[in-house]
Amino acid sequence: MIDDGSGTTVSARRARWRGAPRPRTRPGTAPPGRARGSRWRLATAAASAVVAAAALSACGSSGGGGPVTLNFYLYPDTSIATQTAVANCSKQSNGQYTISYQQLPQAADGQRQQLVRRLAAHDGSIDIMGLDVTWEAEFAQAGWILPWTGSNLAQAQAGTLKPALETAMWNGKLYAVPDNTNTQLLWYRSDLVPKPPATWTEMIADAEQLAKQGKPHYIEIQGAQYEGATVWFNTMVSSAGGTVLNANATSPTLGAPAVQALTIMKQLATSVAADPSLSVQMENQNRLAMEAGTAAFELNYPFVYPAMKADNPQLFKVFKWAPYPSVTPGVPAKVTIGGIDLAVSAYSSHQNLAFQAALCLRNAANQLIAANVGGVPPTIASLYDNPALFANYPFHADILSALQNASVRPKAPVYQVVSIDISHLISPPRGIDPNGTVASMTDQINNALQSKGLVP
Repeated sequence: MIDDGSGTTVSARRARWRGAPRPRTRPGTAPPGRARGSRWRLATAAASAVVAAAALSACGSSGGGGPVTLNFYLYPDTSIATQTAVANCSKQSNGQYTISYQQLPQAADGQRQQLVRRLAAHDGSIDIMGLDVTWEAEFAQAGWILPWTGSNLAQAQAGTLKPALETAMWNGKLYAVPDNTNTQLLWYRSDLVPKPPATWTEMIADAEQLAKQGKPHYIEIQGAQYEGATVWFNTMVSSAGGTVLNANATSPTLGAPAVQALTIMKQLATSVAADPSLSVQMENQNRLAMEAGTAAFELNYPFVYPAMKADNPQLFKVFKWAPYPSVTPGVPAKVTIGGIDLAVSAYSSHQNLAFQAALCLRNAANQLIAANVGGVPPTIASLYDNPALFANYPFHADILSALQNASVRPKAPVYQVVSIDISHLISPPRGIDPNGTVASMTDQINNALQSKGLVP
């Protein structure tokens, strides 16, 4: 699935996809925000067929007066998925509303900045927003977005993957409806490793054995100082049975699981299995290294599958996937998910209609279009059993399994600072001192939660 490890959309060759992590500033050559939305290379005819085949459900009933305009703010989607959903939901509102798609800046930080400034000014022209999964706590705490209640809440929850719903929760309330999601798998070369490793210990051992044989052996993962490293750390901590913050986001809860996670990260970084460029690598650099034939393993988002198919057809024949390696044998990994959630502005003049429209924009038919045309994984569980998804998602069963067992990023209004603190302390990965790094991280996160100290 090309989408972001966060979103901003470009071709699959320069992947930035919805739901995957992104750098704080967008690289000039980079493909995540989340520069959300790298897209699969799909033929125009095929995309049109998918759109034509999907019948969108009605979003509302007819009413008196002319249609109101609902402004929908979202990252720039270069596929036809968003425009198709907007057009169909507007048409099927039976004259109640017309949705106007307002494109935010490409870079994720720019998107957040524009929304924060306008909402802080109580801008009433914003009705619906596409939020990165790390923004909900901040926006909800500030009173900028409305909680979902009553029948709207029931419809938002019905059939939606639980971890996706968790990304939109704050203080026990749902503040947005999950529109799409994303997760990582283990990608490997079956000509080098006939049986994929089940654990990190096995994977590092396999890579070291390949190195002794003079074969491609690198393990590609995101080690640069940006949110991708935070996601790697959060996945490892969650997979070890721990968390970064307590449920109320009042204190860090790192402890032994964090030490175990950092020990494995350090082990990789100081072994022959590590790519020499680990400390500056992001998702797209991982993809390019795998396509170049220097790696045996890659922990990355599914955008790498269609990219490999297009960029290296020969290597694609042995390019396989498996579940993300576990930290503890026999215990599935809890991979950190990304995605986009739709929220309703507290300053909208048409809040009831905005809730209706948001539900329509993310309904099953629209999510199927977004998956096949835009490459973003659905949040409605039943779609993973829909044959219309299978052609473009041959790994749909593993994606669903990962999503059902997923972890979410630490929930806190100051998440942006927490993420910077974490990535600063764990990059470069070879510089990690497991116990010392946990102690420093605990202090810095405590300061962030209490609005003390300086951002690194």
